[in-house]
Amino acid sequence: MSQAAPFSSRIALLVAVVTVSTSAIFIRLAEAPPLVVAVYRCTLATLVLGAIGWRECRRELPRLSMRERLLAAGTGLALALHFVTWISSLSYTTVASSLVLVTTTPLWVALMSPFVAQGRVRGPTWVGIAVSVLGCFVIGLADIQSSGEDFELTGSALWGDLLALAGAWLCGIYMLAGRRLRESLSLLPYVTACYGSAAVFLLVFALASGAPLMGHSWETLGWLALVALVPQIIGHSSYNYALKYASAALVAVVSLGESVGATLMAWAFLDEVPRSLALAGGAVVIVGVLLALRAESARD
Repeated sequence: MSQAAPFSSRIALLVAVVTVSTSAIFIRLAEAPPLVVAVYRCTLATLVLGAIGWRECRRELPRLSMRERLLAAGTGLALALHFVTWISSLSYTTVASSLVLVTTTPLWVALMSPFVAQGRVRGPTWVGIAVSVLGCFVIGLADIQSSGEDFELTGSALWGDLLALAGAWLCGIYMLAGRRLRESLSLLPYVTACYGSAAVFLLVFALASGAPLMGHSWETLGWLALVALVPQIIGHSSYNYALKYASAALVAVVSLGESVGATLMAWAFLDEVPRSLALAGGAVVIVGVLLALRAESARD
């Protein structure tokens, strides 16, 4: 059962949606390789939040059981892979398509939650899943059309769509694992452990791939700092605050607002006008996700 929040979890979720919506814009403007963006994002966030909450971290983190430490590492790995896949998708497809697909996270949370709770997915939930899959197919058609018209920008748009979808699956794992871990940790120790383990995994990935971690312009470093500050420190931490007081499914469904916010920002700041077919597909995806979540809520 959800606990009473000392600070409104609804306000925290609203802050999270607005701030995380800026992520794709800052990443595009940074013009850095995906792994570099992810390493800076998680490392800077860990250093800042760890410094703020060092007393709580020193008190709570050593008391974690081995099982909880493995869960924290697994949560960090899921977050690291989420960033790698989703940030990479922005190099291949539009912000609108990427955000619509990565925000199918609620669907995958709804699908995975019954397994965690030893339940089963009912017929109405599968209807929502089918509708969402149809929406993804429509988005794919839109990107096939754009590939023919502007190959330089979106010639690999379908690959970008698949990366964004993988990011949604990984984010679902991150939220479900985080929901369990938040029962044992207060906010700052949790985010420090989660972002810190993600930063370690990302650093290993970057070094193994030869990604250029140094030598970037001051402008790029400025955008990377904003990626760490706004969508990560403020946005993701607000989601993680809400995870202690609300279900993972609720937190995930609220995150659907990111696709709307990011698409509007991309239109305003990057001059990315969303295609009609992609917008239609996105609407169908969101309808499917909401149908699935409504079915899951009715079961509860």
